[in-house]
Amino acid sequence: MEKNYENELPISRLISFDKLLRQYDAMAKGDNITTAKMAQRILEAAAPYPELREGFSDPSLLKKHKDVIDIILQDIFSEVLTNNEIKAASLPYDNIIFNSSKRFRRILKDAGGVDFVPEMRNLPEHQMYIVACTVILNFYYGFNFDFKRPFFYDIPDKNGVMRHYRILYNADFMEILPTDKAKDLTQEDVDELLDNFDNIELWMEKIPPNSFISKGFVISNMFDVTAEHSISEIKSSLIANDKRNDESFIGDFQETFRSFFNAPNINVGLMEYNAKEKSFERVYGTGMESFLLGENDEMACVSALCEKSYQKLLNENKYFAISDVDRYIAKAGDMNLYNRFQEQGIKSAILAPIAQNGELLGVIELVAYKVNVLNSVNANKLEDIMPFIVSAVLRSKTEESNLVDAVIQNECTSVHDSVYWRFEEEAKRFIKDNQEGGHPTFKEIVFKDVYPLYGQVDIKNSSQARNMAIQRDLMIQLSTVNNVLEAAWQKSKLPIYEELMFRVNGHVDSIKETLHTNSEQAIFNFVMDEINPVFSHLKKSDDELKNLIRSYESSVDMGTESYYDHRRNYDESVTQINMTLAALMDKKQKGAQAMFPHYFERYKTDGVEHNMYIGEEIVGDRDFDMLYLNNLRLWQLQVMCEMENAHYALKPELPVPLDVASLILVYSTSLSIRFRMDEKRFDVDGTYNARYEIIKKRIDKSFIKGTNERLTQAGKMVIVYSQKNDELEYLRYITFLRSKGYFTGKVEIVELEGLQGVSGLKAIRADILYKTKENNLEKTYTYEDLMNELKS
Repeated sequence: MEKNYENELPISRLISFDKLLRQYDAMAKGDNITTAKMAQRILEAAAPYPELREGFSDPSLLKKHKDVIDIILQDIFSEVLTNNEIKAASLPYDNIIFNSSKRFRRILKDAGGVDFVPEMRNLPEHQMYIVACTVILNFYYGFNFDFKRPFFYDIPDKNGVMRHYRILYNADFMEILPTDKAKDLTQEDVDELLDNFDNIELWMEKIPPNSFISKGFVISNMFDVTAEHSISEIKSSLIANDKRNDESFIGDFQETFRSFFNAPNINVGLMEYNAKEKSFERVYGTGMESFLLGENDEMACVSALCEKSYQKLLNENKYFAISDVDRYIAKAGDMNLYNRFQEQGIKSAILAPIAQNGELLGVIELVAYKVNVLNSVNANKLEDIMPFIVSAVLRSKTEESNLVDAVIQNECTSVHDSVYWRFEEEAKRFIKDNQEGGHPTFKEIVFKDVYPLYGQVDIKNSSQARNMAIQRDLMIQLSTVNNVLEAAWQKSKLPIYEELMFRVNGHVDSIKETLHTNSEQAIFNFVMDEINPVFSHLKKSDDELKNLIRSYESSVDMGTESYYDHRRNYDESVTQINMTLAALMDKKQKGAQAMFPHYFERYKTDGVEHNMYIGEEIVGDRDFDMLYLNNLRLWQLQVMCEMENAHYALKPELPVPLDVASLILVYSTSLSIRFRMDEKRFDVDGTYNARYEIIKKRIDKSFIKGTNERLTQAGKMVIVYSQKNDELEYLRYITFLRSKGYFTGKVEIVELEGLQGVSGLKAIRADILYKTKENNLEKTYTYEDLMNELKS
């Protein structure tokens, strides 16, 4: 258990006036008669009390000998300055204070009366022993130890506002005397202490407890530094913006402003300026409220401000002070600015613009609940702190902008972690060129000799399913329109209604069998241009028809302005499939990156596609082996089987039970990829490598040679390749994964019908084993399994 040293010191402290009285001894023998008489009178007053020279440790004697001590200290505590100076006699690094000036006594009385004892702010008790040792090393041993630190008293005034006083010590009347416990110290001893500030046992060994006596007293001269302290606190608070969400930070921030303005009832608010909308907005994440906005999230500047305050804040970027809210209302009349303050009991206020180079960023709101507490005079005090507030707001805006950019990058055009290092290198080069006065350009990033992997889990017959959903919605909408027209015709027998019904039926017949390319737009235009105006007229002329039309309109989607029932089900099904498959792929990617870093991108269409590139240039600082390519191929095959199973589990919950089909493209030749700055993505580089992109784009629409059968099928994993060694490699993987429960064992090898510009492709089609609750063993291969399989 750690020993408590707080009550032990190397110094035994004695209150003594001997060193001061010795000066009076000399003065009494001097040639100046006036000074000698004054010194003699002081010496005569002290003579009956030898303990005042010898020293004493009992603080009660200070009170007993108060009158004599006052006489001894009369030159130090001038009566002429006692109402101005903040001064006291005291023991060093202690809270025992005596013989203070009248101003200091008033300060203590306002803070709490005779029982209030001020304590130094930044002198931790556990460091007291070492602080005393440094004094001994300096004044007795003669070593130069610099341990000077500013000391402060924090004392509340009569209004409860915290005032801050800097303490300067005068130790002219102190002596440091050794006892028999004092040790001789060498330079080696001191060097050891210099390297072990926190080792209190070592300090106590070199300078034991009570090995010295401090005899005398110090003069504490204090200065009110509340304004400077408040500025420093505000600056520190704004710099340490990681505490913005901390409620205690907000409380401290408010308290600092109260000290700065010497007013106990001041509160601080903040609002942001939106230059585009010319409005004030609430600032989220700071914990600060806005007194002008109240519960509103935003407010137009012209509505929030009066004409004069608008001119001051927005056009001139100057403070606007209201010394008496009620008087301003009586003078200016009913205005939103003054009314909002009056409703909250605010009697005076300052609106301070946060501006940089004529651009308004926000407004600081200072409010008080008494008249004249805030005014145009003390508004000028803000000049000392506004630069820090402006800097903090600019930094906050930069951080916010960076965060927005990061979100956009993460969601849209992120640079993958595996290649970030290369972009960072290029960015540093760009900055260096710019700083050297050149004309920097951000060069394109190219990675050579990388191996591509491509895969897709595609929604089967997505176009057909989408068209069917559109067809059904249009049929229902036209049928409902026809019902309304039929009811209108029955009521009035107007031929125009019968003609419209004829045209509606014509549209129904046109989409009953097949939805043509232009059918949806034609029907949409017909309804908007010819049906809706008629319905608007009918709603005004007949209540029964009005109810029918409102029922129809309630079924029309506000976004598409047409029926959106079956299409919504289709879109929701596609969205759920994409989210499930993408989430699984992203989760599994973390493990794949740990095996060997590689570039990865995936994107959602009607399904999920992904590209991967692996090679030595991607990592830069690691040796690449073909084993890692084989590893990634096997990983890809397993994960795509897991994606198929994730869809299989999801399918019963989908509004539209869509199927998916999976395909992997195997490409054994290395290629180069280049980051396209205009498209913010990587693409293959060079004419020869373009063959790979052609195959990717056309392969999923291909047929088995000599048949009308599509290559991709639900329930089958399709692996397209051109080289025999790739065929053998993937057949081995399928055999391995079959033992892990991913495939049924049914495998076929087929040739592909020639694609435009591409021929000689073949494919493996392997039936996927879907897991149910009964057979869902969640088997996955281990890294050891993989290594053994790849080496076999």
